[in-house]
Amino acid sequence: MTDTRVDSSSTGVEVGAGVEAEGGVGAGHGALVPPRPVIQIVPLKGLPVVAVILGFLVASIGFNWQWGLDFNHVAGGGLWTGIDLFVGLVVGPILGRLSIPARAEFSARFMPMMVLVMPTLVAMTLASGFQLALDLGNLKASSPNHAWLMVSFVVVGIMAVIALGILEPANIAVLFEMRKPRPNGEVIGKLMKRFIYTAGITGLMQVATLVIMTRVASR
Repeated sequence: MTDTRVDSSSTGVEVGAGVEAEGGVGAGHGALVPPRPVIQIVPLKGLPVVAVILGFLVASIGFNWQWGLDFNHVAGGGLWTGIDLFVGLVVGPILGRLSIPARAEFSARFMPMMVLVMPTLVAMTLASGFQLALDLGNLKASSPNHAWLMVSFVVVGIMAVIALGILEPANIAVLFEMRKPRPNGEVIGKLMKRFIYTAGITGLMQVATLVIMTRVASR
């Protein structure tokens, strides 16, 4: 099967003919392939937003702003939980039914956003939560919430390791695969499954932290 490919330096996309479709079956000679989107490992347009959020987080901790700490902890934790549950329980089953080209198209647009979103939410939640625990005295051994906080630290620590040690590397690996001239759909599918499964696991663990946090707040 012949393959012709034209790179456009002005648009940064490729146009090919006769490219293999799902399952390795040729799409047919002369069939035009939709332009491939330009894959950015880190979306540069999102960096200013991340910088503002992290700047606000640092200022809240440095000046001990109670409202700022509450906002970062509640907003960061809520979004972290919601995204994990949505990706693991909603996006995952849908993605599993899509064709390999459709998965690749979705991954090209979804995964770069996660490179910025997830580490930012993890930083917001953990840093502000630790500062709040210090301010409220919940880390003292004499505090009635001390045991609950210790359990929370274990759960959140496991989630952070999963999110930053498994989920993010799978995310970045998908993006590097997508940047290749001929991305391997099977590799992308396996990496996406790893990403989705770990997101679902951390989402379910987040439910445990919600139980702990509401218990602490009610005491």
